[in-house]
Amino acid sequence: MPDLKTKIRKTGYWLKHDLLVFDNVVIIVAAICCLIWTWGSISSMTRNWSLAQEVAARQREKALLELEVETLELENEYYLSAEYQELAARKYQGKMLAGETMIYLPENSEAAKNKHKTDPDADASPAASEMSNFEQWMAFLFGAK
Repeated sequence: MPDLKTKIRKTGYWLKHDLLVFDNVVIIVAAICCLIWTWGSISSMTRNWSLAQEVAARQREKALLELEVETLELENEYYLSAEYQELAARKYQGKMLAGETMIYLPENSEAAKNKHKTDPDADASPAASEMSNFEQWMAFLFGAK
C-alpha cells in the first residue's frame, strides 16, 4: 500500500513540476487549437465537395430537362405543321388528294414476312473466330493476313 501512495505522489509531482509547466501548457493548448482548426477545415472541405457534386448533378438534370422541353416543343411544332396533318389525315381517316386513288393491300403472309430474315448466328464474323488472340493482335499490328 505504501508503494502505491508513493507512485501516486511521484506521478502528481511529475505532472505538476515537469508536465504542466507554462511552456508545455502553451504547446498543448496550441496543439489542441491546431487540431480543432484542422478538423473544422476538413469538415468544411468535405461539405463543400458534396455540395459541389450535388450542384453538378442538378445542373446535368437541368440540362437534360431543357433538352427534353426543347424536343417536346419541336414535336409540337411538327404536329401543328401541314405535313403532319396531311399524313395523319391519310393514315387515320383514309383521306387523299384530288387525282389520287387508294389501293388497299392484303396483310403480308408469313412467307413474305420471313423471306428476308437473317439468322442471328450468321452475323458473327467467321474470320475473327478462326484466328487465335495472338493472330488477331498480329493482324491488327502488322496487317498480316
